[in-house]
Amino acid sequence: MSQPDPSARTGIDPRSPRFGAGITAVLLLIDLFLSLVGAATSAAVLLLVIALLFAWGAFAGIRRHPYGVLFRAVIRPRLTPPTEFEDPAPPTFAQAVGLFVTGVGLVLYVSGVPLALPIAVALAFAAAFLNSVFGYCLGCQLYLLLVRARLIRRRAQA
Repeated sequence: MSQPDPSARTGIDPRSPRFGAGITAVLLLIDLFLSLVGAATSAAVLLLVIALLFAWGAFAGIRRHPYGVLFRAVIRPRLTPPTEFEDPAPPTFAQAVGLFVTGVGLVLYVSGVPLALPIAVALAFAAAFLNSVFGYCLGCQLYLLLVRARLIRRRAQA
C-alpha cells in the first residue's frame, strides 16, 4: 500500500505550478505564432484547448489539473523534497484568471474581432512566462490583493 502524499494536507509543491506554467507558456507561444502567421483557425482551436485546461484547473483545483498530476507522477519523484509547501488557492485562482483572459479572447475573436486572439494569447503568455521563469504568478498576486481588499474570502486549504 502506498503512503499518502504529505502535500495533500499541507499544500502543494511550489514547483508544480511553475512546471505547468512552463508547459502553458510553450503552448501559448506556439499559439501566438499561429495567430500571427495567419493560421487563425488553428490558433483559435489551440486557444480553446488551453482555455479548457485553465477551466480544469480553476474548477477541479490545481491538484487535479493534468500538469499537476504529471508533475507529481513523473517530475517530483526525481527532485529533492520541497522545503515548504504553498496554499493551492492562489494558483487555482490564477487558473480562473487565465480562463477569463483566454475566454474573452475567444469570444471576441468569434464575434468578429480578429486582433482579440493574438492579444489574449500574448497577455496569457506574458503571465505564464513570468510564472515559469521567475516564479512570479500574476494571478496569485491578484488573488492576494483581492483577499487583502476583502473583495474575496481566502479559501481554506483542501
